[in-house]
Amino acid sequence: MKKIIATDKAPAAIGPYSQAIVVGNMLFASGQIPIDPKTGEVVEADITKQATQVFENIKEILLEAGSSLDKVVKTTCFISDMGNFGKVNEVYAKYFPENPPARSAVEVSRLPKDVMIEIEIIAEV
Repeated sequence: MKKIIATDKAPAAIGPYSQAIVVGNMLFASGQIPIDPKTGEVVEADITKQATQVFENIKEILLEAGSSLDKVVKTTCFISDMGNFGKVNEVYAKYFPENPPARSAVEVSRLPKDVMIEIEIIAEV
């Protein structure tokens, strides 16, 4: 049985998908982009600010599901410019200071709303 996770503390889905789904004790979150849930707008085009907003959105989804960042087991990072990888790593390390999850990171040619980063996660609940 799957449970839909939805919170107004993270951006609403901008298409036919859920913010996250819990199956058993695992959470599968859709890719999060740097939208401020209070304004519905993309944060300014600065990779550090955009990555931070993405992680704040992910944190809220995890909280809604009864989980937390320390229970994330896998992330997939989509970055529009791999030249920003070092700055993304700096933000990433702040949110995963110990025992970071497994990760994939790929450069993509374009992301929704022309953002610079999108991250999806899998976590324990």
